[in-house]
Amino acid sequence: MRGLAFVNPALRVQAVAFAPWSSYWLGVMVTPWSMNLLLLPREAGGWRPLPVGEKRRYAFPAGSYDFVSARDAAIGDYLACSLFSPVLQFADHETARTTAALARAALLDASHAETGNRRDGDAERGPLAEIAAAIETPLSRRDLLHGRFQGRER
Repeated sequence: MRGLAFVNPALRVQAVAFAPWSSYWLGVMVTPWSMNLLLLPREAGGWRPLPVGEKRRYAFPAGSYDFVSARDAAIGDYLACSLFSPVLQFADHETARTTAALARAALLDASHAETGNRRDGDAERGPLAEIAAAIETPLSRRDLLHGRFQGRER
């Protein structure tokens, strides 16, 4: 995939923050072309396979998210939820890795759940929704270097 316009040459492939969650392994896969939450089987009895490309919604403390079923020759069946694709807004691998770890932590923190309060027809947004929105919003080099994402200091 080297040389393709959507590949970030500053990033490498890394599995970040994988740990047990329910009957799964939950973590984030960072690659030069995407960043995805992954669910993989941890307990044989807890895994319900889906046809490749089918979606299943999972409830986490921060909210419910759709995961798409996939299969890899090396790791077998897994489920993926896209956080960033492409990942061109990351200047270096360490920033991408830190973002991945923070996204996984936020997913398991109920204080990050979107609230039911509505204004002008939109739900108040939590950090995971802000991460998803960042896909659509370019991050300036200055904000990245100062650790500011979506105009908020973290």
